[in-house]
Amino acid sequence: MKKDYLMGNGAIALGALAAGINLVSGYPGTPSSEILETVSKYKQGDVHVEWSVNEKAALELAASASYAGARTLVTMKQVGLNVASDPLMSLAYVGVKGGMVIVSADDPGPISSQTEQDTRMFASFCRIPVFDPSSPEEAFSMIQDAFDYSEKYKTPVLFRPTTRVCHAYASIDIPETTMPKLYDGFVKDSKRWVIFPKLSFMNHAMIEKRNPLIGDDFSTYSKNIVTGSGKKAVFTGGISYAYAKEYLQDYPEVKLCKISTPYPFPEKFVLSCLEGVDEVICLEELSPFIEAEVTKLIGKHRLNIKVYGKESGYVKTSGENSADYVAKVLSDFLKIPSQEAGIYLGDMPDLPVRPPVLCAGCPHRASFYAVKKAMEGKNAYFCGDIGCYTLGNAMPLDMVDTCLCMGAGITMAQGFHWVDKEGTCFAFVGDSTFFASGMTGIVNAVYNEADMILCVLDNSTTAMTGHQPHPGTGKNMMGDIVDKISIEHILEGMGVKKIVTVNPLDLNKSVEVIKDCASLPGVKAIIFKSPCIALFKPEKKLCISDKCIQCKKCIRKIGCPAISTVKGKVTINEDLCTGCGLCSQVCPVNAIGGDLDE
Repeated sequence: MKKDYLMGNGAIALGALAAGINLVSGYPGTPSSEILETVSKYKQGDVHVEWSVNEKAALELAASASYAGARTLVTMKQVGLNVASDPLMSLAYVGVKGGMVIVSADDPGPISSQTEQDTRMFASFCRIPVFDPSSPEEAFSMIQDAFDYSEKYKTPVLFRPTTRVCHAYASIDIPETTMPKLYDGFVKDSKRWVIFPKLSFMNHAMIEKRNPLIGDDFSTYSKNIVTGSGKKAVFTGGISYAYAKEYLQDYPEVKLCKISTPYPFPEKFVLSCLEGVDEVICLEELSPFIEAEVTKLIGKHRLNIKVYGKESGYVKTSGENSADYVAKVLSDFLKIPSQEAGIYLGDMPDLPVRPPVLCAGCPHRASFYAVKKAMEGKNAYFCGDIGCYTLGNAMPLDMVDTCLCMGAGITMAQGFHWVDKEGTCFAFVGDSTFFASGMTGIVNAVYNEADMILCVLDNSTTAMTGHQPHPGTGKNMMGDIVDKISIEHILEGMGVKKIVTVNPLDLNKSVEVIKDCASLPGVKAIIFKSPCIALFKPEKKLCISDKCIQCKKCIRKIGCPAISTVKGKVTINEDLCTGCGLCSQVCPVNAIGGDLDE
């Protein structure tokens, strides 16, 4: 064994390698992205690692490998589980042969997500087990247990780290070497692997009988633990357990009950925790999952125990639990004065406001501005999507009217067309999202003869989640050079007749192309192609000459963070400027240009 300082995601990855995984697939999404990347860095032996085009593809790929007896890991964030839900629901019925763990990282806050959905609820909905680690150290060992349980009960298993577990760091003992599991391969058996209605009916009945047995098994699981004693009990899990444990270290007269396997619920363990207890508080992030199960168990056994939590309004119903918040709730529950509990309740200074913004030099800013300029004074709808370019909604651009989920902007633009045929409907989508979930919407538009303009913002990377490759980059996860899949050719094959590729940093040309497309009927596609500014070193930095008339159009129109006013004068910050030249094309008096190094 050797000690390594690991991020929680790294600990999950190395724990999976220690479990002998044979295949890893996934789709990038904060806070989960580093898991798969760490596997690719540390893997030994013949382990297949890939970024799949989306979560559905990743899960289906892993499912067949699991049918053959291989151990498989699938990684995604919580909203990615929605994309994978179709195969997951069926896979829960069909089952697996080799251990299969699906990591779905939840994002309380949300910090970098559309929703605060709770993977534990999805586990209950799918009727499959879920593990809830409370620290990087625990995640390392727990994911190995998850593979064992998956094989024991022949079921896929969900693994639910949250953002603070994913991104925390810890020193962990890891094996010097890891080797993939040996497996015997796929054995053909249509009665087991083909999901006909009769099989589904039989397996559903089997699942309902099996899950209470898993719950009993979980009741003796080593990471479901109770400490302390007394008439008051705290039920918790995940990162909230770590905070509660820290607070309660000076209060041994309080029971602290940790639920590491919230579904199937470990009823026998929880019943033992409830012995001699008068009051219970449930501390957890997102949904009141533990609270509901504890309450149900108390009612089932007619116990005279008062339950506090989200349902009673005692605990907030959304957002993250911080250490301070958990301490405040527990001090109230235990009726301990805040001062005695060591909680500072004075006025905290407000954190500086730093709204998310497109990077200086980002080509997406130029794409949005060109469309805005071309559509000035016209009735237009701007449907956005998930990625950096969601930030096109910020002022002064104000170019994202809707954003629902990945790929939705393309089909939503069609909806606007059918209710307002006089408006010009735009759909913005990134190159990575195009491959992940954009293509079906385009086929729908062509097939149903919609009138819309598709704007593919092609910056040659999956930028928001850490610059992962995708089918259009010419590289795969392992760095192998592969054939680039052409977005233009795909669009041609789908039947899009008007396809134009333009550099968005050429403002006049871009505006001309947009106006031309807007004058034509049917589905049109503009590929705004310019690399992400983070992928290369800028060649020059611009400066402002004495010709500047202080009209501030460069600030008011494009909102580049490299341009600001200092002592009343418009100034370009040379530390931020990338020399993209968009501001120089906006300036009415040609006062921006040159090079700060000249």
